Amino acid sequence: MEQKPIFIAGPCVIETMDVLEEVAAELVRLNAKHNLSIYFKASFDKANRTSLQSFRGPGMEKGLQMLSDIKSKYGLQIVTDIHESFQAEPVGQVVDVLQIPAFLCRQTDLLVAAAKTGKIVNIKKAQFLSGNDMQFPVEKVRQSGNENVWLTERGNMYGYNNLAVDFRNIADMKQYTPTVLMDCTHSVQRPGAAGGKTGGDRQFVPAMALAAKAFGASGYFFEIHPNPEVAKSDGPNMLFLKDFDAVITSLL
Repeated sequence: MEQKPIFIAGPCVIETMDVLEEVAAELVRLNAKHNLSIYFKASFDKANRTSLQSFRGPGMEKGLQMLSDIKSKYGLQIVTDIHESFQAEPVGQVVDVLQIPAFLCRQTDLLVAAAKTGKIVNIKKAQFLSGNDMQFPVEKVRQSGNENVWLTERGNMYGYNNLAVDFRNIADMKQYTPTVLMDCTHSVQRPGAAGGKTGGDRQFVPAMALAAKAFGASGYFFEIHPNPEVAKSDGPNMLFLKDFDAVITSLL
């Protein structure tokens, strides 16, 4: 029997409990409808925003409590990212997958700390690395005693304020771990291209997912929001929550 793909989905950053609950309730419905196990993702802190004035989130203590509440109430598996080594242990007590942001995928201490939690470590490929370069972040996690490593493709810098995806990276990264995901929303970003914040091209997200499927992706990462037009982070490249069912259907 063919294994169903992994889906990670949720708002870019924790804004309010109402937004988290609206998204979580829809993910529970989609899990039941499609017989999936969708991971809920939201960040308690966006530490690499373009501007100092950009919204970062509620912080680790409050954010982890909100994610824990979502996990308890809706029974969803949780993904969130960490930016500093000291965050790994407390975050690992709450979530199921620790995510390493693309800019930080070579940070040895961060990878080792994440590995030592024993949780799945999802490493996002940096915009400045090839798929084959990701052999070494994977080795850092495994040599620290953790075999549970995922990799995520999210595009490469293409000149200024633009990304391009070389889908061959998916096959290249599968040499190092069997689980390689496609980040379908960050890959359509236009970094720093919207006057002190990041822009994006939401209309290309479904096609990014289908292309990744053709190249053998194990699963897909989507940032979704009830109304991305008013989202506090990454709105231009996030999917509308109401459109997520159709995207999942196209991939199944």
